[in-house]
Amino acid sequence: MDKVDTKSVVVALSLASTPHEKIGVILVYSLYTDAATQPQSGLSAGGILIIHDHHQTQLKVPLLAKTNHAAEFEVARLGFEKLSQLVGPASASTTVLFYTDSQIVNDSLTKHYAKHYQDRVDRLLAAQAPFQLVLTQWVPEKQNQGAHTLANQALHSAEVAK
Repeated sequence: MDKVDTKSVVVALSLASTPHEKIGVILVYSLYTDAATQPQSGLSAGGILIIHDHHQTQLKVPLLAKTNHAAEFEVARLGFEKLSQLVGPASASTTVLFYTDSQIVNDSLTKHYAKHYQDRVDRLLAAQAPFQLVLTQWVPEKQNQGAHTLANQALHSAEVAK
């Protein structure tokens, strides 16, 4: 699948019925998230990578989740919350290209349902709600290396601090 250009896209908005329609800017951000869990210690951490107009925001976050699936949902929600804080009121005109290597997160967002994680799906969908459009794409781990590396670094830091 071809990558979508993450630069701001200028489009005509149907805000007026005259030929002189207002022109608005739709912001496009790419969001990559990944979680890392150490089952023996019960520690989890996440990596969040936000890209817009060739600028990156890299975040390493500790997670409360004790399992990898739960951690993937948690870091995805946190990614959208951080992006919402970053974008602010412009969220309503922002398109998010969300990339995850978690099949359960991808499938659950598509269906708006997960048998054992429905509360987490609902919280993730609520975190996505401020944005005009969210396009979710499952990617193999090798295409999610930025977030993967951040998650592993955060997990290592949590293990050292423990």
